[in-house]
Amino acid sequence: MVNGGPVEHGFPHLETVRTSLTALYRRLSPQTVRSFSTSVLPSDVAFDDGDDLFPGAQRIAREMVRHYRLPDARMIVSFREMPQAAEVELASGPEYFIGLNDRFRGHRRDVGAALAHEVMHVFLHRVGLRFATTRDDEILTDTAAAYLGAGWLLLDAFREDGVSSQKLGYLTPEEYGYVLAKRALAFDEDPSPWFTSPQAYPAYTRGLTLARQDERRPPLVSAGWAGRRRYARDRRETLAHGPVRPAGAPYAFEAGDPPRVSFACPTCFQRIRVPLRGRVRARCGLCGVVQDCDT
Repeated sequence: MVNGGPVEHGFPHLETVRTSLTALYRRLSPQTVRSFSTSVLPSDVAFDDGDDLFPGAQRIAREMVRHYRLPDARMIVSFREMPQAAEVELASGPEYFIGLNDRFRGHRRDVGAALAHEVMHVFLHRVGLRFATTRDDEILTDTAAAYLGAGWLLLDAFREDGVSSQKLGYLTPEEYGYVLAKRALAFDEDPSPWFTSPQAYPAYTRGLTLARQDERRPPLVSAGWAGRRRYARDRRETLAHGPVRPAGAPYAFEAGDPPRVSFACPTCFQRIRVPLRGRVRARCGLCGVVQDCDT
């Protein structure tokens, strides 16, 4: 939790975020991921300073349990002094003890954001999905919470002005915006009307710009002119002299009869391989989304 200190910006964890999306589709199945097409609504997690502290926190925890479909899990929420924003004890269940930082006593509007992250830890624990390092596992948790419909609260908890700042989680604001934009493009759901933080929407739009660029890279038909021109040159080189691996390109050529090109699915980032045969429609073997390509 950043509390008053500098907030990191940009996309320093982008590769881990994309790896997290692939892992989420692979572990849960595309059908399960698509079943989270509706986000947690602001009315369901509203928590005013006038509400009773412990009943209010328990109510929001139950809403996260409902949203993540953990019907046999019970969250016991407490508040105490700690260096981090929150923590959860990942036992065998059905009871899980969540500790929230004492500062949330006076910042109740952000309790939902903290619980969105901590209850997602329980969700991932139950489905057996984790990464090897603590850093990567926390990025996975933030990414999963955002992509499965509760993480807009984490971006909305970001606030920054000339004298103070607050951010929850490991992702930067722009990375939260990126994951929320990937979700918006996949499920046709715009989270921006729910933001109350003045800094949340600009971060979301920067993430949306990058997410749209994912869908405009060769060999996709929607690629821009400059990318298509470079792709055509690399394709000629491949056909004339064998596969080339252009530095920094979002695609790679492979030998075969005919040769193939591989690229990351813009939805789940699983690699897709298609032959160099001009216009083709390629279905991602993981998420099932069909991509129009000009190879």
